Amino acid sequence: MTTSAQCPYTFPLSRRGDVLPEEATLLREQAPVARVTTLTGDPAWLVSSYALAKQVLEDERLSLPATANPGVPRQYALTIPPEVVDNMGKINSAGLRDAVMKTLSPRADKELASWLETEAHRLVDELVAKGAPGELKDGFTDPYSAALHCRLLGIPADDWRQLMSGIDVAFLTSPEVFEGSAANWYRDLGYMLGKLNADPAPKDGLLGRFVALREVRDDLEDDELLATVALSLFGAGAVSTSAFLLHAVIALLKQPELAERLRREPAVIGRAVDELLRYNLSIGDALPRLALADVQVRDVLVREGELVLVLIEGANYDPEVFPDPERIDFDREANPHLAFGAGRHFCPASALGRTHAEIALQVLVERLPELRLAIPVDQLAWRPGFIKRLPERLPVLW
Repeated sequence: MTTSAQCPYTFPLSRRGDVLPEEATLLREQAPVARVTTLTGDPAWLVSSYALAKQVLEDERLSLPATANPGVPRQYALTIPPEVVDNMGKINSAGLRDAVMKTLSPRADKELASWLETEAHRLVDELVAKGAPGELKDGFTDPYSAALHCRLLGIPADDWRQLMSGIDVAFLTSPEVFEGSAANWYRDLGYMLGKLNADPAPKDGLLGRFVALREVRDDLEDDELLATVALSLFGAGAVSTSAFLLHAVIALLKQPELAERLRREPAVIGRAVDELLRYNLSIGDALPRLALADVQVRDVLVREGELVLVLIEGANYDPEVFPDPERIDFDREANPHLAFGAGRHFCPASALGRTHAEIALQVLVERLPELRLAIPVDQLAWRPGFIKRLPERLPVLW
């Protein structure tokens, strides 16, 4: 049996998103707490079994915010300006959490589901009008996901392409800081500051909530903090929802009987989305945690100051929890996947993400029953050096 200290892997693993990397299974079986070298050349512990992933994500001695501290080991260079990272850590202390949580709750917007359905149909109409073959990433998943997040923030939907282009730079993974990263953040931060302070002031979405708070609180004068929170919510949310939709669609196109079942049995869509969340490989990098104290993880004593990386595809494909894990099973009885994380940093937008995906997939399978890839799946070009596993394009026929 391979010991943790002998494991010769580098991280991240394969960037291809439609095939489970062989290392994920090997690591989980042979070295579920493995010593790896990250993109920056730093040592880290890679955790790849479900039970250990849950342990790490739920242990508050293993910190997510501390991974942004200066001088700590990283999985890739911190290309976000330090003051942006600092501002994100102030959400709770500045009393902004309630505004963010209400924004991310589907129940806070009673018309949201109907609006999402209308938006999905509109995008399919435009795709069909242009004729096949079409481009599903640029023509559906990106604008659909971006439009939702523009609505959540209270900014014009027509600005989606500008903001999505910023994400392409903001979430690059690099061994070193590169010149364009800070300029990109400041440009988009300037955009968000302009919208926050527009005349007339925004009334809708998160920016509207921030304006209302600013009117009744004398201590909320840091506009850059408010703009940073809004920009970060857009970036993390839009890229995650679009990436998941791409992976879900690819899975359905590779197994058209699954899409056919969704057409026949629309009531199964909730279970289907949960299973596709488990199955998808869009989380291209691990969930990082920094040890604030010595922590025992199986047979490894993780020392204070060491980096721990949680391999989600290892955990979500663990046969101890998910029998026959490489099969998509819409009838899986229990599905405690970790696609939204776990513990204190469980994704607050999980319900919103499910609603977004359920509506999009149902519209696609109903409107485009003959939807299929326009190129061989092996010819999809997967983006290198990005926090998500993304195909650059998804050409389709219908």
